[in-house]
Amino acid sequence: MNNFEYIKNAYKVPAEMYREVIVNSSKGVITEDMGNYIGVNFYDKPTAYALPCHPTWEVTYLDTFNHKPPFLKLSRSKKRYLDYLRADCAETFSEWLKGGFYKTVQK
Repeated sequence: MNNFEYIKNAYKVPAEMYREVIVNSSKGVITEDMGNYIGVNFYDKPTAYALPCHPTWEVTYLDTFNHKPPFLKLSRSKKRYLDYLRADCAETFSEWLKGGFYKTVQK
């Protein structure tokens, strides 16, 4: 669900997928809707996942878009573990792998 409707209505900001922003003097790209937060990938410190940022705390929304945000390439095993952490499930990582739940994760 990447429509940012809650953030737009609650905080009255123009949050959109792939919109460039400046957060606390670092430039980045919005790549994920995280409920109450915007997920941002920063140019000066690329990570494998988006970092949560509050939509109004020292954020400047730019009029530019970047459809190729900076991401670090993950190995398949690291991606699976990150998917497990994001699934927030009751199983252990081993049980999650044995149950084949990683095959259902779409991302």
